[in-house]
Amino acid sequence: MAVRMAGAEAHLEGDWTMTGVADNIESLVVSLNRMELEGEKSLYINCGRIEETDTSGLQLLNVWMECARLRGIEPMLVNVTDSMRRAIHELGFSKCFF
Repeated sequence: MAVRMAGAEAHLEGDWTMTGVADNIESLVVSLNRMELEGEKSLYINCGRIEETDTSGLQLLNVWMECARLRGIEPMLVNVTDSMRRAIHELGFSKCFF
């Protein structure tokens, strides 16, 4: 799992499963702090390079997006792959992301 920031766009990559998210939570916190300091009001979350996701990964993504909202930053998922879209629907996260 990786988060690469480019202005108001976050590029998510890799393994967003229980295995992948455990070691990278800090990078999500750092990215929100940076955006808040830069005064960003929108966050485009590019999901095109997410290879795999599960309930843990989607829960973390949802919490991260909620933390952004609490900081006055409106997040939006973009470039969601078909497999991620299926996982979101099958695991019951549709209301959280769409």
